[in-house]
Amino acid sequence: MDGAADSGPPARRRAAPSVIRSRTGPPGPLTGADVDGLLTTCQARAVSTPDGGELAATLRRIERSAGALATASVARMDETLPWFRALPADQRSWVMLVAQAGARSLVQWLQDGGGTADSTQEVSDDVFDAAPQALARSITLQQTVALIKVTIDVVEEQVSQLAAEGEEQLLREAVLRFSREIAFAAARVYARAAESRGAWDARLQALLVDALLRGDSPDVLASRAAALGWADAPPVAVAVGRSPGGEVSAVLHVVYRQARRIGVEVIGGVHGDRLVIVLGGAADPLSATGKLLDAFGDGPVVVGPAVPSLDEATESARAALSGFRAAPAWPTAPRPVPAADLLPERALAGDAEARRRLRHDVYATLVRAGGELLETLDAFLAAGGTLESAARALFVHPNTVRYRLRRIAEVTGFSPLSPRDAFALQVALTVGRLDPVVPVATAVPTQTLTPAARKSSQSSDDPRRSL
Repeated sequence: MDGAADSGPPARRRAAPSVIRSRTGPPGPLTGADVDGLLTTCQARAVSTPDGGELAATLRRIERSAGALATASVARMDETLPWFRALPADQRSWVMLVAQAGARSLVQWLQDGGGTADSTQEVSDDVFDAAPQALARSITLQQTVALIKVTIDVVEEQVSQLAAEGEEQLLREAVLRFSREIAFAAARVYARAAESRGAWDARLQALLVDALLRGDSPDVLASRAAALGWADAPPVAVAVGRSPGGEVSAVLHVVYRQARRIGVEVIGGVHGDRLVIVLGGAADPLSATGKLLDAFGDGPVVVGPAVPSLDEATESARAALSGFRAAPAWPTAPRPVPAADLLPERALAGDAEARRRLRHDVYATLVRAGGELLETLDAFLAAGGTLESAARALFVHPNTVRYRLRRIAEVTGFSPLSPRDAFALQVALTVGRLDPVVPVATAVPTQTLTPAARKSSQSSDDPRRSL
């Protein structure tokens, strides 16, 4: 009996060292080259044994204080961050949820060993998934970093109350490592949100450019532009050129980067081999497009006319596309070139709008101006641009021809003395005579009329009067 009684305690005393060795053994193999191996082992042992480990009491205290920590953190944010006070109530409540999830995630992270590859992803899921994705669009990454800093400061201030006796330093170091992991997790969350937002914006921009090229209604343009945050700063113009090739996202990235440098608003899209850019807020769209030439490929770049708003940008897009198709007919055209400077090439290529403008703005203007402007222009062009030859054909002094040519430049905007403008005037005369506004009635040939009757017939010509 006594022997049996005496054998009990020694057995328990012999078992104790075995338990101690099991509890204090390292969680995994250690490398002898690690100078801080002993410290690492102690820290790993402290945070990786939730049942009976050295931080077990601390972890229980943190779990019980999660709500108080979140409340204190939000209160500190309200005191130190002015922009946080301006947030709506629902977004402030989301931040409270994230702060509470962060306290719980700290406990789980410490229990999992603190800093393993799997736990990093769990931090991201547990903390930031507590709030909707819309919060990432309401609060910037910089503001999120400020929120994390405030929360970590509050936790560090509470270390003495949260940590069990003798574990303050271990908890403080663990919090520092956790703050690093949570910052990286926040960066990953915002990177995914940015990628998703960028892909969505790219699709919206492509749809908006498609709507412009198709000539959709202003309501469609306005709704899609509003989804992109388009400010619609006047004036608005469309530029078309050849795409440099490669990934569409890379091409548009160059466009947006250069647009930010010059301070203009842009929407871009790649359609086949063409790069289409909508510019807003540029006082001189042609000059602004010249600063974006690096984003285009080789070949002509055509800028449509400036319009007051995006609702009317369809006209600018149509002119720019027509000019881009006709630009090869003018090999020496400047780069970029206004679509209006390509009116003769556009008219020859079949652009009905270009033909209308040449007929109404040039030919009809000359007819309305009266006098002998048309006759003088015909004689000057027929003489190959020689004043003296035109004067002899008209039986007038060369100075008279000079005066009439100046009048032509004043009323049409095209100077017959410029080879390029003379070409536009020649096309305008041809289009005006081929495309009368109303059918030409059968008339007596002017050769059979007297000079007075011929002059009266010209002044009463129905097509000219209707222009």
